[in-house]
Amino acid sequence: MSLLCGLPVLECVYCLGCARWLWKKCLYTAGYESENWGLATAEEFEPVPRMCRLILAVYEDDIRNPQWAPPGGYGLNPDWVVLRKDYADNEGRVTPYMIYLDHDHAEIMLAVTGLNLAKESDYAVLLDNKLGQTEFHGGYVHNGLLKAAEWVFQAEHEVLRELVAENPSYVLTFTGHSLGAGVVALLTMLVLHNLDKLSIQRNRIKCYALAPPRCVSLNLAVRYADVINSVVLQDDFLPRTTTALEDVFKSLFCLPCLLCLMCLKDTCTLEEKMLRDPRRLYAPGRLYHIVERRPFRIGRFPPVVRTAVPVDGRFEHIVLSCNATADHAIIWIEREAQRAIDLMLEKDRIMEIPAKQKMERQESLDREHNEEYRAALQRAVALNVPQAYSPSSYGTFHQMDAGEDSGRSSSQGSSLSLKKRTDSWNEFVGRLFDVDDSGHMVFKKRYQ
Repeated sequence: MSLLCGLPVLECVYCLGCARWLWKKCLYTAGYESENWGLATAEEFEPVPRMCRLILAVYEDDIRNPQWAPPGGYGLNPDWVVLRKDYADNEGRVTPYMIYLDHDHAEIMLAVTGLNLAKESDYAVLLDNKLGQTEFHGGYVHNGLLKAAEWVFQAEHEVLRELVAENPSYVLTFTGHSLGAGVVALLTMLVLHNLDKLSIQRNRIKCYALAPPRCVSLNLAVRYADVINSVVLQDDFLPRTTTALEDVFKSLFCLPCLLCLMCLKDTCTLEEKMLRDPRRLYAPGRLYHIVERRPFRIGRFPPVVRTAVPVDGRFEHIVLSCNATADHAIIWIEREAQRAIDLMLEKDRIMEIPAKQKMERQESLDREHNEEYRAALQRAVALNVPQAYSPSSYGTFHQMDAGEDSGRSSSQGSSLSLKKRTDSWNEFVGRLFDVDDSGHMVFKKRYQ
């Protein structure tokens, strides 16, 4: 009898718990994720709208007679296009891409388009993502995107090498959207580990991943944050989707149900468990979050761009929003990124910042980014993120664990204590960084 009386109480507690979770999820907005991040400046965010327009131009059949150009055009010189490759040229290994020599901004640019819903080969690349399938220099990466990146590297590294040799002062820039963002992020990592093949230094390489999928483990996401930049518009679902993408596409007819189940799973998973899972994938590099909507407000507001190199709280939760898929569109990203830049430049004009002060601000920004990058690595060490403490040892998890265990007594073999990892931090930084005459942290030559 007492058991039967207890059942309604348990049901009430369960219903109240579900109602509380649902209420919190309905109130949760993307702005909460980046509310404590710093504001981006016009100098650092200026390339993003250009990257969007370059990617959009790859979709054109004839760049000299564009059909889908945004207001103001793409701003490209057709004579500076080095090469273009479509699906036939790529053998279905990767989406179309273009190499463009931008003399106005001193950049050698490689742009990769996003997923084409009508191409089966694109699904084959994106859905080849069995968790933990592929190890990459001490971490885990998305298997299909890595294979696509390797194909592009093998196909174009000679062309890129010639362009770098002919333009020794130019920056090598990779950019892509959606599936292409994951490809260029892993392509950038491949290039950083094969600098001798391109005869280029690390500080001359940049990557802008627009609306990227979660494609690298946490230690790699933080480790390459000095080179890779990810741009996310408000509620975009893809950088937050931890569930296998194959399951997402199988559930297109009931995507809201799947998103709710994913939200419930992520909410019930302890953050400590997430961080210590070496196979869990994340959006790569430094994050730029464009925020343009507010809770209980209708319409879009003047966009604000926030940036950080977060370790914990790195786009962990799906946002239940009717804009979760619309915010993934490259057209909207280009439009809102341009609006954000215009507002930043207008603010600078109102403040009448002189050129010398702008130069000093850029130097200060570079210094702050270096310090934030170092702090993120240190934060990863403090949180006990697997392999975050030794990015200079480029081996797989299995190889590194075996090497550590072989030289350690059985009493010490269970784990490396947090204190030892923290104590070894200064030694690691000393191996990886130098301080130049102006006090900036720079990578030692062996890592450039």
